[in-house]
Amino acid sequence: MTTQSQSTEAIRAILSGDPRDVAPLLLGAVLSHRTPEGTVSVRLSEVEAYLGPRGSAHPDPGSHTFGGPTARNAPMFGPAGHLYVYFTYGMHYCANIVCGPDGVASALLLRAGEVVAGQALAQSRRPASKSLTDLASGPARLASAMGLTTADSGRDALAEPFGLELPVTPAAPSAVASGLRVGVSGDGGSTDYPWRFWLDGDPTVSRYKPGRSRAV
Repeated sequence: MTTQSQSTEAIRAILSGDPRDVAPLLLGAVLSHRTPEGTVSVRLSEVEAYLGPRGSAHPDPGSHTFGGPTARNAPMFGPAGHLYVYFTYGMHYCANIVCGPDGVASALLLRAGEVVAGQALAQSRRPASKSLTDLASGPARLASAMGLTTADSGRDALAEPFGLELPVTPAAPSAVASGLRVGVSGDGGSTDYPWRFWLDGDPTVSRYKPGRSRAV
């Protein structure tokens, strides 16, 4: 799926919508990160929408913002097009692109994609990878392949050293699948929140795993 050059303002305007509406438009988009080591670009094949705190217009018990704003989740309340990167399980980084109007918490977790530029650099960052298909298949793998860390949280994904190109033609509705979010426990992982979107049949899409129930 090819991409086109669009103005930063036009892309940010698209990202300022509800992430559940933006998600299909981001499938097939190419996100790039330029570093001194080189550039890695990933064509996105899977994303998950996350919304806001309890008491907001769109409360989401699966979202990091559900309990309200914190220093960690502050980027999710910020302008659309910025990154929210968090550290999880004491070992992994995961990256989101913030959506919605400024001040309204919402974002799309970048779950998976295909490395379309900088494969050698991505592989050096992910030496355990067994194939090009799994280089960025999963949010931690994607962030690692792209060299993203919490130091990038709050940075503008539409400005250097990043870049985002949307598909010339959005994926057809028949090509987009949706379902439960991966690894989300409790109410946020229920059928009330089918906010995972992916390109149906794409080999880079990650496997679905339900959330683990926590002991009371």
